[in-house]
Amino acid sequence: MLNLNGKSILITGGTGSFGKMFTRLILDRNPEVKKLVILSRDEQKHFQMAQEFPEDKYPAMRYFIGDVRDKERLKRAFEGIDVVIHAAAMKHVHLAEYNPMECVKTNINGAENVIDAALDSGVSEVVALSTDKAAAPINLYGATKLASDKLFIAANNIKGKRDVRFSVVRYGNVMGSNGSVMPFFLNKKKKGEKFLPITDDQMTRFNISLQDGCEMVFYAIEKAWGGEVFVPKIPSYKISDVATAIAPELEQKVVGIRPGEKLHEEMITASDSYNTVDLGKYYAILPQKSPYSRYSKDDYKKAFNGVDVADGFSYNSGNNLDWETIDSLRELVKVHVDPNFQI
Repeated sequence: MLNLNGKSILITGGTGSFGKMFTRLILDRNPEVKKLVILSRDEQKHFQMAQEFPEDKYPAMRYFIGDVRDKERLKRAFEGIDVVIHAAAMKHVHLAEYNPMECVKTNINGAENVIDAALDSGVSEVVALSTDKAAAPINLYGATKLASDKLFIAANNIKGKRDVRFSVVRYGNVMGSNGSVMPFFLNKKKKGEKFLPITDDQMTRFNISLQDGCEMVFYAIEKAWGGEVFVPKIPSYKISDVATAIAPELEQKVVGIRPGEKLHEEMITASDSYNTVDLGKYYAILPQKSPYSRYSKDDYKKAFNGVDVADGFSYNSGNNLDWETIDSLRELVKVHVDPNFQI
């Protein structure tokens, strides 16, 4: 198991769903972690998180108000930090479409600021959280996260002699996270709504638990060579099956796909397949070979017992071989979203 005792760790956007779960796991597994800095621009969420993780009980905790758009503030926050987890982002598709430059400032310019601050502060490991929407993006949010991914990958080319690695983890919908479909449908049911709105009865999404997303980040911290985009092997579900699992008594009304939405999400495109290695539990999309390459695909496969995926392979929520059923979705809702949910 990864040992982070004695290390100083910083999580950007750390007051969100991921940050709170990751914080819990770090503190449970590494009681002698030196410092755990939560960076977020949301004062109220800092206050709320400090009730859950008070500094008198968890002396490693630090609550640092700041925005990834502010490079000077990031540099101050990164002083003495060993590991950075970059989770801060604008994530709502429709809000990004309506406020495009705000999304660019946070997701792209913010990524550049995180990279610059890490290079200037002696950080040794940076893991950036991405999204399935960054693969072959059709909305602004996905496009900004693809640009962010490319920045973190390319950062390995400009680190010089610094002992730092930049990598990315990319995964799908997180069960129970803010704005996700399961709590959305549950709230509709609890309010006594007459129907559940379904964008399309054929729509699918990848599904991952918050803890599994965290475990993937731990894997990247421990294993990354720099430049990888790690992708988990996870099941898909149909949105209509989620609705049936949560409220079988309610009618499902198809309301149409919103601007920027896909019918199916993708995490590895056919074009990515030529640089993708199957690691068993995860895939790793390796950086394309260039004059700046620090390792070869063959070296990487040998080190991790990896194998090539087939040329033209794509990893799509619609053609996935692993699926959640209505019964399994009911169990997941109870375990990960609402313990009072009646199966």
